[in-house]
Amino acid sequence: MNLPVLITIVAALTAIGMLALAFAGPSAGKAKVRRLASVRDRHANSTEAVVAAQMRKTIAAVGGAGGGGISSLMPRRDLMEKRLRRTGKPWNLSRYMFVCMGLFVFVTGALLVLRTPFLLAALIGLMGGVGLPHAYVSRLIKKRVTQFNTRFPDAIDLLVRGLKSGLPVTETFQVVSQELPGPVGEEFKGVVERIRIGNTMEAALQESAEMLGTPEFQFFCITIQIQRETGGNLAETLANLSDVLRKRAQMKLKIKAMSSEAKASAYIVGALPFFVFGVVYMMNPEYLAGFFYEQRLIITGLGGLVWMSMGAFIMKKMISFEI
Repeated sequence: MNLPVLITIVAALTAIGMLALAFAGPSAGKAKVRRLASVRDRHANSTEAVVAAQMRKTIAAVGGAGGGGISSLMPRRDLMEKRLRRTGKPWNLSRYMFVCMGLFVFVTGALLVLRTPFLLAALIGLMGGVGLPHAYVSRLIKKRVTQFNTRFPDAIDLLVRGLKSGLPVTETFQVVSQELPGPVGEEFKGVVERIRIGNTMEAALQESAEMLGTPEFQFFCITIQIQRETGGNLAETLANLSDVLRKRAQMKLKIKAMSSEAKASAYIVGALPFFVFGVVYMMNPEYLAGFFYEQRLIITGLGGLVWMSMGAFIMKKMISFEI
């Protein structure tokens, strides 16, 4: 068995093992024990039982924050954990790092089989192992935030109807968490739970605002805070806010439609060199083989990629508008 085939087998097995370990779910027995403990703590009547339950939760939180194992090697762990929570998926940092390592090993091994220089293969593998998961997480965050912003005016209208019917603010939050599915219901459910354990309404809302990172929800938090400090008709204020958010969404759609032609041109111009390179390489591999082993051509190709990245970044900034 020659060396390229051996490298391919080892890389494939390592990548599959890491991915399987990353996506392996928790133990069914441990999950059952946790659920039973949660139900028992929820229905505990004595003060001692409540205190013991709170102690177990605190110890579990401290143990999870300790970050033992591979997740302790991640720089800026707090920021990465926050990004993973913003996706709305039950992912942890260890699983994310196993996926990154698996992609790095797989991409690097595949390039080494294609007789790519080791340094170039390791560089592309590092870019793939770090960049692809990061881009996927960013896409999930953007998708969730978009879903939240789409349904958020409906949630505000539901709050307005609840307030006009005489319900308190916390009860209207509970109604929204039950009636609206998706990210809106999840975030309002989190706000209600934080209020129930003793947080103030402003602190609970601000935590959700920091998690979402959207101006729309920040407007909502500011509106609630100003109304609680100065008084006034909260239902009317929220109705005006709902109208503003809907007009803001309409303006974003208009800008997206007007800039779609420029975006399509940028995509075509950016993808054309890679498309031509791929077609020529498939037709005549020897003609472009020097880009994978000759140092001057490698430096030239990397320089071209850098300049193309700068151009794409400038074009993106030119067609991005803040509302």
